[in-house]
Amino acid sequence: MTADWYVLIEEDTRTTARADGTELKLHRWTLTGAHRIGPNQAKAIAAAEDAALHHLPGILARHARPGDEPARHALLTQDGAWLVLVKQRHRECHIRVTTARLVHSREEREAPSKSLKEKFRSAMEGPAPAPKPWSWTEGKADRT
Repeated sequence: MTADWYVLIEEDTRTTARADGTELKLHRWTLTGAHRIGPNQAKAIAAAEDAALHHLPGILARHARPGDEPARHALLTQDGAWLVLVKQRHRECHIRVTTARLVHSREEREAPSKSLKEKFRSAMEGPAPAPKPWSWTEGKADRT
């Protein structure tokens, strides 16, 4: 499963905030779709092109009428990503479509619940120290 290819669809979500009488338009890329294609990279590339040419962003889909077809300008970048500008009436959206290969996957694992004795002990002693944040040290990759 870790050799599978995916098509990732990101939408540029814009929020408007006001600060000190100034209107700020804040843009953020949000992952809206991760579609598993399989082990074939060529199929993933073809699926990414199809998504770039046909995916309708949520903001436009909510306001579209049956039969509406938005204007679309799709650009293929040198690294294989698609940048797409989609316009419909007075709304404008940007989407980015890329292919990616899954190289690592791990399921969530929860720690066992504390006994009543451990809960009382932690209440008296305070919380356990937080785990150290990740940092790179030279030669660390050689030890694994």
